[in-house]
Amino acid sequence: MPSNQSPLGALPARFRRERLLIVGCGDIGQRVLRDLHGGPGAGRVQLLALSSSPSRVAQLRALGARPLRGDLDDVASLRRLSGLATRVLHLAPPPGAVDGGDARDPRTLALTRVLRLRSLPRSLVYASTSGVYGDCAGARVPETRALAPATARAQRRAHAERAVRHLGRAGVRVGILRVPGIYAPDRARGRAEDRLRRGVPVPLPGDDVFTSHIHADDLARVCVAALWRGRPQRAYNAGDSNPMKTGDYFDLVADRYGLPRPPRVPRSALPPTLRSFIGESRRLDNRRMLRELGVRLRYPGVQQGLRD
Repeated sequence: MPSNQSPLGALPARFRRERLLIVGCGDIGQRVLRDLHGGPGAGRVQLLALSSSPSRVAQLRALGARPLRGDLDDVASLRRLSGLATRVLHLAPPPGAVDGGDARDPRTLALTRVLRLRSLPRSLVYASTSGVYGDCAGARVPETRALAPATARAQRRAHAERAVRHLGRAGVRVGILRVPGIYAPDRARGRAEDRLRRGVPVPLPGDDVFTSHIHADDLARVCVAALWRGRPQRAYNAGDSNPMKTGDYFDLVADRYGLPRPPRVPRSALPPTLRSFIGESRRLDNRRMLRELGVRLRYPGVQQGLRD
């Protein structure tokens, strides 16, 4: 393509590198930054990171990113993002509650509207949740299954998926990652080890449900692959290759850390949040992700991920 027609060729030299904007620089966003900043392709992509926290600036710079101040809940602060990036990785969750109805994600809506104001990015990848499928009674679930989000959280994610797909119709190559439970021994929040130390019970085998998981490092690699290799307007199940039951997962974690296995109790004796969680059972079919993105999972199952 001649330089006067290329979205990068007509720009000054310092702007000709691909520019990746990461929105939501929590654990996964930081792993993506580490991979791109310290990997074999280091320097080929200019890394930009949106953050609403001044305390994160030094940390993001240390990871090779240029921090950008902005808040998804303050639309005016996002205008500087328009026309800035050639690729966008959207990892920010919806708000916990939304005025005017729990089924909307105003953050994703605000982001997509800002991205339309000037030249569009080439690709955008949004990290959704496997919860958009609802309860599948333990069935293996492909990406073609109709969405049936049952919880307010999953409904907000489904709304966000619709918002980014709408952006895709304007010419952006949109990818959606439907992410199950994320784990890693060095993951700071929500570690299964912490639950075990608190003595949180798990269901009896007869009440247990199938869940899928993915190691945080593998998810970071999937995000990068989807940005560059994902097909237009595709959804991908970003899970590992060995779904398992909830109780078996926690037994594995307990054995890994030398802790007692969790007590097994009837469904009626579980904490309300866990009772709600086991109301859904599904096994993600990840074959499309492996085939189309060319990702080779370092941890194809929890057994391998907890061993390292």
